[in-house]
Amino acid sequence: MNLIIDAGNTRVKVAVFELDTLVDVVFFDQNIFLSEIKKLLKKHKIEQGILSSVSFLSEKKIEKLKSIVNLIILSAETKVPFINLYETPTTLGVDRIALVCGAVQKFPEKNILVIDAGTCITFDFVNDKSEYFGGAISPGIEMRYKALNTFTSKLPFLEKNYPEDFIGKNTRESMNSGVVNGVLQEIEGVINQYKNKFIHLTVVLTGGDTNFLSKQLKSSIFAHQNFLLEGLNEILIFNKNK
Repeated sequence: MNLIIDAGNTRVKVAVFELDTLVDVVFFDQNIFLSEIKKLLKKHKIEQGILSSVSFLSEKKIEKLKSIVNLIILSAETKVPFINLYETPTTLGVDRIALVCGAVQKFPEKNILVIDAGTCITFDFVNDKSEYFGGAISPGIEMRYKALNTFTSKLPFLEKNYPEDFIGKNTRESMNSGVVNGVLQEIEGVINQYKNKFIHLTVVLTGGDTNFLSKQLKSSIFAHQNFLLEGLNEILIFNKNK
């Protein structure tokens, strides 16, 4: 079985795959992730693992992890099943690498736009020849609410909520419209930009805000909460077979 570790900006997400089938997934804070992984190792017969980290896990924690499981640390040097045409490949986030791997495995020979709606909203495009070109990075929903509160003197910090109308009739409604409706319009606009250039386009939405956003989007999309985990598993399988 494969152990998949996604250390994000806010939490750690860990999954167990048997070949390409997801059999277990858990979430927890970084400060307890080693003890929680040890529990998974007792529960499942793990053969190998992969770590994708966009946060600042200490070298000490990573070394401890490597001492208890055969581990690949995902980086720009890791072998992947796509052609990376990004101009600065060493600066490409490992989460974006994993998403592209998931895309080329799930939708071979397709033009694919992967939208990851989490702390940031990332857009990543790979064409039908498995060539990755890049995309875009934008502030996520919670980041936008925090910015309104942090960089103004009177605007409150709000929990995300669907706007009742795009015309906000008070401050709270105006903020919800500005943030949520703004994100929705941004995503729809970016999708349309790609569709205008690539007629046959497959769109995947993933990340923590998948369920919140997918109900409101008009474009045809594949909503997949665990797409990054599947991409990491594909990288692990790809490297094992090399």
